[in-house]
Amino acid sequence: MRIAIVTDAWFPQVNGVVRTLSAVADELRKRGHDVHVLSPEGRRTLPMPLYPEIRLALTGSKALGREITSLAPDAIYIATEGPLGWAARAHCRRVGLPFISGFHTRFADYLALRLPLPGLAEASWSMLRRFHAASRTVLVPTRSIGADLEARGFSHVKVWTRGVDHELFKPHARDYLALERPISLFVGRLAPEKNIDAFLDLDLPGTKAVIGDGPQRAELEKRFPEVAFLGYRFGEELARMIASADVFVFPSLTDTFGLVMLEAMACGTPVAAFDVPSPIDVVAEGVTGSLDKHLKLAILRAMTLDRDKVHQASLCFTWERTARIFEESLHLIGSSATGADGVRTSLAPSHPG
Repeated sequence: MRIAIVTDAWFPQVNGVVRTLSAVADELRKRGHDVHVLSPEGRRTLPMPLYPEIRLALTGSKALGREITSLAPDAIYIATEGPLGWAARAHCRRVGLPFISGFHTRFADYLALRLPLPGLAEASWSMLRRFHAASRTVLVPTRSIGADLEARGFSHVKVWTRGVDHELFKPHARDYLALERPISLFVGRLAPEKNIDAFLDLDLPGTKAVIGDGPQRAELEKRFPEVAFLGYRFGEELARMIASADVFVFPSLTDTFGLVMLEAMACGTPVAAFDVPSPIDVVAEGVTGSLDKHLKLAILRAMTLDRDKVHQASLCFTWERTARIFEESLHLIGSSATGADGVRTSLAPSHPG
């Protein structure tokens, strides 16, 4: 099957959307599919307002439509609600091509955090609802996110879980970080939507460490000089650092999944988070981590968990399974096929827990 994936998020961006799409595309190719990613790569771009690190492609629906027509895909997935996503949506509607879409990021909430204007969040949610209304299936990462979208008027929602590279993220030797223990670690983009202050403000034993970079880094380093800021780390070095930590802290209130939680669990490092979507779908209380409205309590409880049990519980999350769910959800162009689960689906779990 020839599959077109349209996304405004792609390399060199460092985020969960890019990691998910890249991993799934690789798995689909292993399964014999011909996957083409239509991304900002190789196109004229402009920095995204309020988020200049993200470059938005300058491509109209007709130009992108010619690319899609030339590609002649059997199925189309529109991953993002950016310029490429809207252009692909417009082309598909213009020529009558079915497509599925994905809800990867709560942009309406992020925008409200960065630009708190009256009515802006409601208008943004309305735009997102309109975008996905034309989709045959809207893939969402967790049950709680799906339930929230359905409550906001979205339809054709289906849960599409995530995976982790178990060859890379595994219980390495725990001596990579030469810091005072216990080590409480955050990994991610240093930006307001990650709610990092809720972690760094806490009075905790040992060391608080941060892996990542972003627009808040300079401010956070100045405010929290006792915190070990380690910058971006990748590959095996990142995995070894995560495995060395005593607890992985995920303070976000707005993430739709949080792949880093799976990566931590795969390393045997328990996760501490607020009891909000999507940690409530990813973390098994008392097994792979702890959730609480008081983040400090969650952190202290998580530190006591059996790391081997944390690792074992993570093994059900694989990219192969993620790719299979995606494959079953596609709507074939030129046929009445609707995928293995049909067009309108319930929020029955597509992953354990």
